[in-house]
Amino acid sequence: MGESSTSGYKEYVAGLLAGVATVIIGHPFDTVKVKLQKHNTEAHGLKYKSGLHCTARILKSEGVRGLYRGATSSFVGMAFESSLLFGIYSQTKQSLQGGLHSSEPQPQVIIPSAAYGGAIISFILCPSELVKCRMQVQGTDSLVPKSSGYNGPLDCALKTVQTEGVTGIFRGGTTTLLRESFGNAVFFTIYEYVRYYMHLQLKAASSDHSNLIDVGIGIMSGGLGGVAFWSAVLPFDVAKTIIQTAPDKSSTRNPFRILNLIYRRAGLKGCYTGLGPTIGRAFPANAAAIVTWEVAVKFLGIKRD
Repeated sequence: MGESSTSGYKEYVAGLLAGVATVIIGHPFDTVKVKLQKHNTEAHGLKYKSGLHCTARILKSEGVRGLYRGATSSFVGMAFESSLLFGIYSQTKQSLQGGLHSSEPQPQVIIPSAAYGGAIISFILCPSELVKCRMQVQGTDSLVPKSSGYNGPLDCALKTVQTEGVTGIFRGGTTTLLRESFGNAVFFTIYEYVRYYMHLQLKAASSDHSNLIDVGIGIMSGGLGGVAFWSAVLPFDVAKTIIQTAPDKSSTRNPFRILNLIYRRAGLKGCYTGLGPTIGRAFPANAAAIVTWEVAVKFLGIKRD
C-alpha cells in the first residue's frame, strides 16, 4: 500500500505544474477568445474582424497586461484544477486497470477515468472561469462600453454573490460539466493513442530512445489532444461564456437553447466563435501541459507504462 499512496500525491504535484505551464502559454489566447465570444455573438453586429484584430486592439489599449487580464484567478484555478484532473485520471485509471498493465491504450479505462476527472474539476472551474470571463470582458478596449467595473477577481466574486446569491457564482455549471467530462474523454483518448503509436514508430526507427524524442512525443500528443478537445466542445464553451457574462441574471442557462439561437442567427460559424484563438492556443498550451506533466512524472519517479 505504501508504494501507491506515496506516488499518489506526486501525480497531483505533476498535474499542478502542468496547470501553471498551461496558463503561462495559453492565457493570452484565452482572453482574445472570450472577447470574441462575448462581443461577436451579440445581435448588434460584429465588433472584431478576427482574433488578430482583437489582439491588436487589446495590445494598443492595454499592452501585454491586457492579454493576461483575469490571469490571477486562472493561475490558482488551473493549478488546482490541473492537479486534480491529472491526479484523478491517473489514479482512476490504475484502479480500473486493477494491476493489469496493458501496453495498448484501453478506451474502456481511459474514457471513464477522463470523464470522471473532468466532471469533478468542473465544480472548481465554473466559479473560477465565471470570474475570469467577467474580468476579461470588462477590459478598457474602446469598442466595449465601460460597465460597472470590478477592481479584481475577489471583488468580482463578492459582487456576483451579493447580486445573484451563492448560486450566481455557479452560473453555467451544467454547461461547464458537459464541456469538461466530454472534452477530457476526447483529450485523453487522443493523447494516449498518439503517444502509444508514436512510441511504437520511434522505437522501431531508433535503438537509443532519447529525452528529446520523449519531448517531441509529448508536444505532438498533448497538442493534438488539445486541438481535439476544443474542436469537440467549443460550442459548449461559447454557450458558457454567454451564460456567465449575461448582465440579466434571469436569462436562460440552457446551453442548447442558447446554441439554437446563435445557430439561427449566425449558423454553425456562430457556434464556433473564437475557433481561431482557441485552436491557436490549444496546441501550444496543451503541449506545454503534457511535456511539463511527463517531465515531472519522470523527475518525481512515478512508474508509467
